Amino acid sequence: MSKLAMRNSARSCPAKWLAFLAALVLAVPAMAEDFIIIAHRGASGDRPEHTLAAYELGIDQGADYIEPDLVATKDGVLVARHENEISQTTDVAERSEFADRKATKLIDGEEFTGWFTEDFTLAELRTLRAKERLPDMRPQNTRFDGLYQVPTLAEIIKLVRAKEAQTGRVIGLYPEIKHPTYFMGQGHDLAEMLVEQLGEAGYAGEDAPVFIQCFEAGPLARLDGLTDLRLIQLVSVDGGPADRPGETYADMLSDEGLAQIAEYADGIGANWKLVVGEHDTAQSDLVERAHATGLLVHVWTLRQESDFLPGWAVNSDRRLFLALYLAKADGVFADSPGRAVSFRQRATPVP
Repeated sequence: MSKLAMRNSARSCPAKWLAFLAALVLAVPAMAEDFIIIAHRGASGDRPEHTLAAYELGIDQGADYIEPDLVATKDGVLVARHENEISQTTDVAERSEFADRKATKLIDGEEFTGWFTEDFTLAELRTLRAKERLPDMRPQNTRFDGLYQVPTLAEIIKLVRAKEAQTGRVIGLYPEIKHPTYFMGQGHDLAEMLVEQLGEAGYAGEDAPVFIQCFEAGPLARLDGLTDLRLIQLVSVDGGPADRPGETYADMLSDEGLAQIAEYADGIGANWKLVVGEHDTAQSDLVERAHATGLLVHVWTLRQESDFLPGWAVNSDRRLFLALYLAKADGVFADSPGRAVSFRQRATPVP
């Protein structure tokens, strides 16, 4: 029996699951191969997101992959920001020399006002400093405000290589290309830029420790023709891919829709509400149906704060973790990857 088959069989029966959990303590490396922990924007629960400090801490906490969201600068450099509008994650609004860069733009059908990476050269962007995006919820992270620059993808790759040499373990990359159709209109082909840069860094083939993700569908289908690196179609509870007006994520998660995703992607990245319930732990059949089409399921996002947890898991991100694990998902994005790694290592039933 394969490790994956053994894991799924153990989860299907409470008695077998208890026995499996006992054995799990002695088999953590095998577990890590089957259920991955992705440091969401780095260890963003402990450091300002998308900084080298957050990525390094996520690695040090044991994450299998780190996740940089990628956008482009005016001069065509891939940098890590959750959005191309950067007033929430940098001190740009306080910088008088850039006051005239404030603009209102239509991105994926939604209007945003602020400062945008595509209006800054890398040199200009590097004068800014990162700050905590959720200061009211994570005030402990504000003590790091002003310490870190906006990192480039090249720097993130260099960090990963250095940490691999230091630790002797493989550390994966899980980049997301943000608003690729919009950026194409700005003259920046994020998909091609990413594949080229990853290739130059030695990442190639389906066995490389890389997943490329996107909420849009067309760019992923195009990436399928550009690379053998694994691709993940992101899906949410509401809405649909910005590049396919009229199509919803609900459509994409039908049996027919999952089969279509499987033609170009290797998995889906699903909101946890699509896998377990908001009001009870009842599992949907999404993971089972996705697996039936050969798709992996990685779930977002495990966060420690109760505002981000379902009612049945308030004050216990561990409860949500175990529910996702028992639902047979293949991995989870975590703001505090150290906690998720700990849950994975010592998974025990919750009363």
